Amino acid sequence: MTQPKRYKRSAGLLLFRRSGDGAEAGVEVLLGHMGGPLWAGRDAGGWAIPKGEYGPEETPRDAARREFAEELGLPPPEGEYLPLGEVRLSSGKLVTVWAVEGDLDPALMVPGTFTMEWPPHSGTEREFPELDQVAWFRPTLARNKLMAGQLPFLERLLTLLAD
Repeated sequence: MTQPKRYKRSAGLLLFRRSGDGAEAGVEVLLGHMGGPLWAGRDAGGWAIPKGEYGPEETPRDAARREFAEELGLPPPEGEYLPLGEVRLSSGKLVTVWAVEGDLDPALMVPGTFTMEWPPHSGTEREFPELDQVAWFRPTLARNKLMAGQLPFLERLLTLLAD
């Protein structure tokens, strides 16, 4: 009898702010560019919602807050957490995201790091930032930057804010 495949779970926070006024009024979202050599030089599809994996000992919302702090080196924002639901990525991973309104200066980010062998098969372990930069984007540009599997979260946020 085979065991069912257990997929990893991940949780994150999509920070948004309202910007401008009048005809320029709108929403901006904070996205992070994936760090490490595999994402270097990749802009379109190389940005993500700050998120990370968690285990059964942690609630998804607690994991989302922890991952925000780990990836950006800044405390997660306080405020109303708006559930954006779940999305199963093509890898099988189940991602849960909340939106929260807040503001932060991207220059204050102190990214968390990960270690990997680089170059491949070299035997050399190197440390890289999980996110090498964060930036604010209007939805039109965010759609081009964001990893395809995470686009539903942006669309859900925009629908929620329009209601």
